[in-house]
Amino acid sequence: MFTVPKLSYDYHELEPHISAEIMQLHHDKHHQAYVDKLNKALEGHDELADLSVEDLLRSLSTVPEEIRKAVRNNGGGHYNHSLFWQVLSPRGGGEPAGTLATALSEKYGSFQQFVEQFNAAALGLFGSGWVWLTPDLEIVASPNQDCPLMDGTAEPLMGLDVWEHAYYLDYKNKRDDYVAAWWNVVDWAFVASRYKTD
Repeated sequence: MFTVPKLSYDYHELEPHISAEIMQLHHDKHHQAYVDKLNKALEGHDELADLSVEDLLRSLSTVPEEIRKAVRNNGGGHYNHSLFWQVLSPRGGGEPAGTLATALSEKYGSFQQFVEQFNAAALGLFGSGWVWLTPDLEIVASPNQDCPLMDGTAEPLMGLDVWEHAYYLDYKNKRDDYVAAWWNVVDWAFVASRYKTD
């Protein structure tokens, strides 16, 4: 049985960038719903019981067809949000340091140019979805609850949730304001810890 991971910070600690109300609704209701539906879909499929959510998403083609869509949507929702909570921190913001900072500057010209391209992907994504930074530092957008694992890519370094439920109470229809505010709570130490150069 999958469960929603506990946050390492209190709901209010990301304010004023993300409100306590949004965090509680997003974590306790939306994420919980994905977990509940994933667990329901897997009932009676003992052959999948020992797989991690990552392995489920990497091997979607082997998941029984009658539950594949539910596993894709809800397993994706569970994985994506589990990573998202770790990317956020009350002590976030600023810029990365070390090898990740150097690599981003080399690839994009500067950290600011990276941010601009990431923002463009987030604002250009039609409807609901996510924007990812992959291990090779590509910026990739995916619809719905899809993620790079489903395409055989390694786990992303970070992801930005651009579903309306992530920001509508705070920012209404102004996704650009939400995206700009999100950079203030990105935990670059966590993101950098996922970046491997070998």
